[in-house]
Amino acid sequence: MATVILTAEADEWEPIMPEPDADGNYPAVEALCVSLALDIIRHRRRLGLTKAELARRAGIRLETLHRVELGKDPPSIRTVEKIDRALTQAEKQGKAK
Repeated sequence: MATVILTAEADEWEPIMPEPDADGNYPAVEALCVSLALDIIRHRRRLGLTKAELARRAGIRLETLHRVELGKDPPSIRTVEKIDRALTQAEKQGKAK
């Protein structure tokens, strides 16, 4: 029971946008990575998918999805396409029920 609660609480975490520079500009790559991570995390949660389930559906390693959701490093286009396809298919399956 405690493991389930800790896992649920840990999944509430979201990456934060980087600080803007003195001119108010965000570092482009870092901001894009965090923005993408937030989109993926929020879409996955809306569908009720765990990280493990999304990784399985996308055909990627759980560690890869975890790194993408951290928003630290830019993922490959292929990885983003796999995640997007898996989220889209999961959404269609949910609406078909």
